[in-house]
Amino acid sequence: MARRNDERRAALVDGVIEVLAREGARGLTFRAVDVEAAVPAGTASNYFANRDDLLTQAGARVYELLQPDEATIARQRAGAPDRKTYAKLMHELVGRVSAFRTGRLALLELRLEATRRPELRAVLTERVRADVDANVAYHEESGLPGDATAVRLLYLALNWLIVEQLTLPGVFSEAERAQLIEAAVERIVTS
Repeated sequence: MARRNDERRAALVDGVIEVLAREGARGLTFRAVDVEAAVPAGTASNYFANRDDLLTQAGARVYELLQPDEATIARQRAGAPDRKTYAKLMHELVGRVSAFRTGRLALLELRLEATRRPELRAVLTERVRADVDANVAYHEESGLPGDATAVRLLYLALNWLIVEQLTLPGVFSEAERAQLIEAAVERIVTS
């Protein structure tokens, strides 16, 4: 039977994210999660039915933690609806997502696991689709230049730039990454 202490559950799921980022999916065990969350042995198995449940909960939690705070959203909405503001938003996005290194690496592990686990694939597909749709809706409401296709293309391009930065940081320098973000906005976003 799953327990209902929401604070402890969140600590355990955060532990799952840390283990996935550090050890990969092969290192994800109930015991590793207990150690990471600094709880007594056996605690994770009282909160989660099985390993699939751990993975599914982590998939939902990573996206929850990646959301910008209200101050960031307010600052973004206050900007002029032009490509310069759009580029600034993309720089902030890449910076925010890259700063949550363990979450992003855990998400890569989860995506690989989703190729073999239909329930996890369904959760991640729903969550990613909702995220893309929310980004398109935000864009349309903001009055920024470009269309839904531009948003999707930037989503794809910048996601891979983030993966490159986290996994092989020496491929592009910080200056090159900044130039690539500027070029992506300039070339993809039309007036």
